[in-house]
Amino acid sequence: MALRYFNIFGPWQDPSSPYSGVLAKFITQMLAGQQPTIFGDGEQSRDFTYIDNAVEANLLACKAPAQQVAGKVFNVATGRRVTLNETFKLLQTLTSYSGSPIYGAERGGDIKHSLADISSAEEHLGYKPKVNFEDGLRQTVDWYRS
Repeated sequence: MALRYFNIFGPWQDPSSPYSGVLAKFITQMLAGQQPTIFGDGEQSRDFTYIDNAVEANLLACKAPAQQVAGKVFNVATGRRVTLNETFKLLQTLTSYSGSPIYGAERGGDIKHSLADISSAEEHLGYKPKVNFEDGLRQTVDWYRS
């Protein structure tokens, strides 16, 4: 069995790492009053998944009967996509950032949309995202703020 993670975010991500997700970078920049950069038009979307959901999926996978999961791949996500423009607006409210983003050139090789089908994980693992995007974003902003 394998788990395929979609855009995991949450506390402890290093925003300065080249492997860090866009949310860690946006949050720390906006909390510092710095203008974040959105590459492209901001309409690209991701299935952002709060870390607690990924942990839950791992725990469920550990307990899953081998005959149901052997050789299968399960998506760990929310099954919902959010654009970077929508994300920026939510973060403006959560961080009290009043500025606007900088729009840069699209990055080569970046996919436009990412959305996971989590039905197999729901069926075989009993996985159901417990933390929605907005609540996870709020918890993450609170962690970076403290």
